[in-house]
Amino acid sequence: MAVYSHSRLSTFEQCKLKYKFRYIDKLEVEVEETIEAFLGHVVHSTLEYLYNKKIRENKTLNIDDVVMFFTETWQKEFKQNILINKNHLTDKDYFEMGIRFLLDYYVKNAPFDDGTLETEKKILFPIDENENNFILGYIDRLVLNKKLNRFEIHDYKTGGSIPSKEKFEEDRQLALYSYAIKRMYGFDKEVKLIWHYLAFNQEIQSSRTNDELEDLIKRIKNLIKEIEREKEFPYTKSALCDWCEFKSICPAWQNSVSAQTPSSKDAKKDLEKYPTLLKYIKE
Repeated sequence: MAVYSHSRLSTFEQCKLKYKFRYIDKLEVEVEETIEAFLGHVVHSTLEYLYNKKIRENKTLNIDDVVMFFTETWQKEFKQNILINKNHLTDKDYFEMGIRFLLDYYVKNAPFDDGTLETEKKILFPIDENENNFILGYIDRLVLNKKLNRFEIHDYKTGGSIPSKEKFEEDRQLALYSYAIKRMYGFDKEVKLIWHYLAFNQEIQSSRTNDELEDLIKRIKNLIKEIEREKEFPYTKSALCDWCEFKSICPAWQNSVSAQTPSSKDAKKDLEKYPTLLKYIKE
């Protein structure tokens, strides 16, 4: 049985060699955590805490409770080696950014009586009839909106830009979650996809028809077949390489670039040139 996530599928589409390093060779290298990723993690944790209090204890936290939880989590988990790429900003700027995100969200959405069912809901379903391959994912927040008679999939974004409308209409991740919810509760149910862009205090909504979802599943099946047929795993050089954790061992970025994709044994030999990386590789 193979388990595929949106991230795993996207990695193959981005660069087949990166897919091989990560999911087949299972090479592990130390990746510096960025301040943006850390901010997103703490904000997500805080909103999860807020809604779980409502679900489990029917308690609406006041804004002081929310800010206190965010502050304590930030202080507890912050590490001095977190990467800050923007030289004109400090960790204090990002901390205050997170506070602003939460204040805006709280004012807009309190008292949080929207029918939230679960946070960080795990979805896992077979993508084929023989149940050889499964799709895995986690929904930030699942809502049953009784007033509008629909399910809602909520996703939080802390980035500094909003994609185009076309990007939302093509989004695969939340569409897969929509398909999973319909599998669970019925394909006659309406499912709304809602992205919260916290830096702009703005919501973006979209949805998929059943026909669109069926077409998506067919395309994913074909993509998985392509992954399973792949033997060479060539690299794709792009602007995304600058954020790739395998750039140090990728032949695309070595002095003599080979057109051949290295085997697992050859990749190990290449790693010997970079002894500081060896301690991060699991034998």
